[in-house]
Amino acid sequence: MRGAAQTHPLNLVLATDLDGTFLGGSTAQRRALYEQINSRDDVLLVFVTGRDRDFIRALLREPGMPQPRYVIGDVGTSVFDGETLAPIPTLEAEIAARWNNAGARMTALLQGEPGLRLQPTPFRHRLSYYYDPALLQDSTLRKVEAEGFDVLTSADTYLDVLPRGIAKGPTLLRLVHALGLPADRVLTAGDTMNDLSLFQTGLKGVAVGNSEPRLVEALRDWPETYRSALPGAAGILDAIRHFSLLPEAVA
Repeated sequence: MRGAAQTHPLNLVLATDLDGTFLGGSTAQRRALYEQINSRDDVLLVFVTGRDRDFIRALLREPGMPQPRYVIGDVGTSVFDGETLAPIPTLEAEIAARWNNAGARMTALLQGEPGLRLQPTPFRHRLSYYYDPALLQDSTLRKVEAEGFDVLTSADTYLDVLPRGIAKGPTLLRLVHALGLPADRVLTAGDTMNDLSLFQTGLKGVAVGNSEPRLVEALRDWPETYRSALPGAAGILDAIRHFSLLPEAVA
């Protein structure tokens, strides 16, 4: 595992969701954020996403896309080196132990449940479905929880079955503590309910302007979370200014 050693002190550790957040906003807004990151030695970038490695690999081939140091993928159930996209076993050990190769068993348990459609992408430590909010049954959720797993729904579209206690936020905290990153310089960023656990860490956070209404409501009166009026990448830059994390660079 690569350490967090820097040639310059870290002023910003940006731990950001992708869809709607780091990848949200206009082309000009994204370019402004990406150029800021690419021009500095005092920023450490962590992607924290529901996406898998194939998506990240394709994303990083896009011109101007900043290179993350680490990737927390699959809604917090995978941790990869940002350069090689190889799993980091020391940070995944607890995740794998809690999942305990449950994919086939849980797929069988949920077969035929109303309102669920299994996503075609295979995942290592989770199951992911598309769901219909009008058809999903409380009894389905209770089945999952009775087996010792968590259920996470977001954007009225996605349903994830996760190892108990594992999500984006807990995995980010594990990364921050393991690498000795400066917690007071971490900024989390997201836009849907699967980002809620990021804000529950107590780290600084921004819910960008295009956030899911359920997330905005859940974050009401949270002092460490800034609710930007600006979408996606522009909301992240707005929060960097709000928290004075790079005051000399963001006007």
